[in-house]
Amino acid sequence: MGKTKVFAAVILAMMPPIDDSEIERVLVVTAHPDDCDFGAAGTIALWSAKGIKVSYCICTNGDQGGEDPTVPRDEMPKIRQREQREAGLAVGVTDITFLNYRDGWLVPTIELRKDIVRQIRISKPDRMVIQSPDRNWDRLFASHPDHMAAGEAAIQAVYPDSRNAFAFEDLLKDEGLQPWRVKEVWVMSTQNPDHFIDITSTFDKKISALNAHVSQTAHNENLENMVREWGEKNAQANNLPAGRIAEVFKIINTN
Repeated sequence: MGKTKVFAAVILAMMPPIDDSEIERVLVVTAHPDDCDFGAAGTIALWSAKGIKVSYCICTNGDQGGEDPTVPRDEMPKIRQREQREAGLAVGVTDITFLNYRDGWLVPTIELRKDIVRQIRISKPDRMVIQSPDRNWDRLFASHPDHMAAGEAAIQAVYPDSRNAFAFEDLLKDEGLQPWRVKEVWVMSTQNPDHFIDITSTFDKKISALNAHVSQTAHNENLENMVREWGEKNAQANNLPAGRIAEVFKIINTN
């Protein structure tokens, strides 16, 4: 790569995020119900309060989740969908699509990619929030195989497919879904975040959203303190005053 191209790549990486005033719609794509709340619920609540419409696309049915062995596995998808809808209400989100892929078996197939392209063209987001397709060796639990698969399929759907009229032509011909260009992508759970959001004012909403996932979080009596500690570490790493809470992302400009 020549010096000019390297310089251009550095400038692109340093570009600030698009101002929220220019964002009308956000689509969050995650592997499981509750992933969006652990990763970004405080930020999502801030966006909702500004009048930005946030939609969720949840890839799996979540049937491998839960702590209670007496709950039949075939009941878990309904439980988790109900919990996610309740969690969405806590942060101002009502538009939620469940793709119902099998929990624990998610891979970035062409079928999953097409399903995400469909949701992009339906919701027409200016910004997307996705999971990292890369393994985070510092926080291994953030790198569930389903998370990485959802992240990989989502970024492939953003580029090149959702903007390309000749990708999945039946979406246009049969469903009338026009190509759509997502302006930027915010990546959660990345090992190298480059942007933070102070969520101190919406931390209570984040906890309310997480508490709505009863089947996943009710057993953890230390949940609030644990999530607060994570957020405070994020804040301290970004030079915020003691006691502040932050969520962190890596921002990708798609232009």
